[in-house]
Order: sequence, then C-alpha cells, then structure tokens
Amino acid sequence: MAPEQNKSVAWLAYLAVFIGTIGHASSEFVAVYSGIKGPEVSVWRFMIGGFGLLVACMLIPSARDLLTPLREDWKRIVPLALAGMTMAQFIFHWSLDFANIVQVATIVTTMPILVVLMNRVIYHVPVTAPKVVSGIGAMLGIIFLLTDGYLARLSGSSESFTGVLMALGCALLGASYTVLIRPVIVKWGAMRITALVFILGAFLLWPLVAIFFGVKVNPLTLFDRDMQAWASILTLGFWNTTVAMVIFFWGLSVAPDQARANYIFFLKPVIAAFLGLYILRQPITTPQLLAIVVITGCVLVEVFYDQIFRRRAPKSN
Repeated sequence: MAPEQNKSVAWLAYLAVFIGTIGHASSEFVAVYSGIKGPEVSVWRFMIGGFGLLVACMLIPSARDLLTPLREDWKRIVPLALAGMTMAQFIFHWSLDFANIVQVATIVTTMPILVVLMNRVIYHVPVTAPKVVSGIGAMLGIIFLLTDGYLARLSGSSESFTGVLMALGCALLGASYTVLIRPVIVKWGAMRITALVFILGAFLLWPLVAIFFGVKVNPLTLFDRDMQAWASILTLGFWNTTVAMVIFFWGLSVAPDQARANYIFFLKPVIAAFLGLYILRQPITTPQLLAIVVITGCVLVEVFYDQIFRRRAPKSN
C-alpha cells in the first residue's frame, strides 16, 4: 500500500474511533434525555442493542458464527458477560439517576487507566512511568468528583455522592471485564463477543429489573410513550450501542497505533459536558471541571511523555 493510502487509512481509522467515542460519550446524555429511570433504560438498551449487534454480526461473514464460541467457551463467556459487562452497564445507567452526566462520564473515562492497574494485579504487568502519570490524574479526578458529590450531599441538594460511587463501581467492573475477557476476544473477535454479551445480558436484566424494581419491560409498548422517550431508547440501542460500537471496533482494528487511537476515548467527558451543559442545562461545577482537566491533562502528558522527558544520550568520546 502506498504511503498516501496508508495515511488515508490512518486518518479514516482515527476518525472512526472519534465517531465511536462520540457514540460512547453521548450515551449518558441520551439515557437522561429519555426521562426513563436507569434500570429500565438498561433493559431497553440490551434488548435493542443486542438485536442490532446480532444483525451486524450476520452482515459480517467472519462474525456470523455466534454459537461456536458460546458452545466451546461458555465457561468464560457467560460469567464475564453477565457479572462483568452487563452489571457494569446496569450500574452505569442506574448511577445517572443520582449523578449528572459529567460526573458519570468523567469517572467512566478512568476505565482504561484502571485497566492498567487490573493488568498489574491479575497478570503482574509492570506499570510504566507514563502510566503512573495518567494513573495519578485518574486518582485526582476521582477525588475531585467524590468531593463534589460529598459537598452536594452535605448541602442536601442532590444524591450525587451515591451516583459517583456507583459510576466508580461501574468503571472497576468494566476494567476487570476488559482485562479478563481479552483472551476470549483475541480468540473469537470483538464483534462476536460484544454481541453475545448484549444478547445474554438482555436475558439477565429483564427478569432482574422486573423482580427487584417492579418494571416489566414489554417491547410491544415502546411506542406507547411520548416521542422523546421512544426516540431516545431507539437511539441508545441502535446508535450508541450498535453503530457506534461497530465503527469504534473497526477503527481500532485498522488504526496503525491502537494505543494512540484509544487515547481519543478520553475526550468522552468533554463531549458529555458539552451535551449536558447546552442541551440538558446541567451546570458544570468547579470540581467537575477540575476532574476533566486533570484526567485529560495527565493523559496528554502520557501521550507525549517521551518527547517531554526525553533525555539526550551522553555523547561518546
């Protein structure tokens, strides 16, 4: 492939990752905009998103066979799908009932950094100096958001402290899932495993929410609610879950530098803050702004760590 073509593919890949990140970042906004409580929203998302990902897999020849990985590797896939990603997404949507989208999006953005820590704990992978920098940023960002939520709780103005803690639990679950599922994804492919996760998750969340929250989600009643609600649900299922994930995975798969492509994910809280401020009219507090600045700033330092701290080798005589 010619250098010009390589550059075109690279830019297209990074653009795809950016578009996928917009899909990730706007999921908080769409969920809140629907006006539906988090537990019910999570059921709708897994039902519609699971169906959408199933259709997407059927359109991709290499991802059509969903039964073989489930039959041969169910002991790893099923527990990780249900206890990992499904519960992480469930807590994620539920946390939005307590905290605003900036708080939740910023906490969830620390997930790639938490993955580094999980790799250290589970696989004993060394933590490099650049990762230490971004890790410090993540820790400070979490502290700022916990402080913000705690002060709000003391003032009696909100339950954001609870929501921030739930979002942190979501990030920890998501990071653990990401680390543990990696060998399975390498073996079977990201598209197939993600589709299986959402399909299996729908079968777990439907009875879970019906039993513990008294909400029985009936797909036939989707259009019985107002347009803002059903349009948000469809957007969350098809755009945020199906289309955005397919584009995101494609971009990562063809990006010349996957690590650098993943850094685009850290724009998530900035995008969420913009949507929350200008559409939902959710104000951004000083601790929330500090958390965004610290996390994204430290990630930028990590990206350019070698250029910033590069030392010239001693000249030989």
